[in-house]
Amino acid sequence: MSLTREHDYEPIPGLPDLLPEGEQIRWQGAPDWKDLAIFGLHVRKLSIYFALLLGARVVVQNNASAPMQDILVSTAILGVLAAVAVGFLTLFAWLAARSTMYTITNQRLVIRCGVTLPITTNLPFSLVESADLRVRDSGIGDLPLTLEIGSRPSWIMLWPHVRPWSIGRVQPMIRSVENAREVGETLAGALVAFKGAQRTSVSSNEQREQSAGNLSASAG
Repeated sequence: MSLTREHDYEPIPGLPDLLPEGEQIRWQGAPDWKDLAIFGLHVRKLSIYFALLLGARVVVQNNASAPMQDILVSTAILGVLAAVAVGFLTLFAWLAARSTMYTITNQRLVIRCGVTLPITTNLPFSLVESADLRVRDSGIGDLPLTLEIGSRPSWIMLWPHVRPWSIGRVQPMIRSVENAREVGETLAGALVAFKGAQRTSVSSNEQREQSAGNLSASAG
């Protein structure tokens, strides 16, 4: 008996198909789940919020001369609900990091994500206008991409691998990766090389068209 694991169907980890001829992988990686929980899902801020809320509740009930037993019971119930919410988000961060793979090639960025249903999003460099870099003190960081106007990847399908509040113009993001500065250099190098090759190709086509026009004029 053989067991099929979650992504065993992939011919290359993180990719749904074999790479076309001429395309090479430059980098692959996944989010750090702790960083994703803290900075992507804001687990730390939510924990502080619940702690303040519980403290304020105790103060208000105590000032209202509520019985101590009632204060303890109501605070405990609210504390359990808060712990469940924080625990759920933390678990989701772990599952999201486990199911995500970012792949940078010399032609595109591929994001495979999805906790329950794996989805692969291809972002050709021809659609990428720019890439930003945000690095934290730990060296872990995020790389949001600005796409050409009219490119509309699904915000819901990509979340949490998108820039917050970018619903109007969705910005896919390589999120919470270690050695973010090195990853940014790899992505920038791949983008520059691709754009340069594109400009060279366009210039060559224009020169061929101009030469063909000159030949037609001479023949006339």
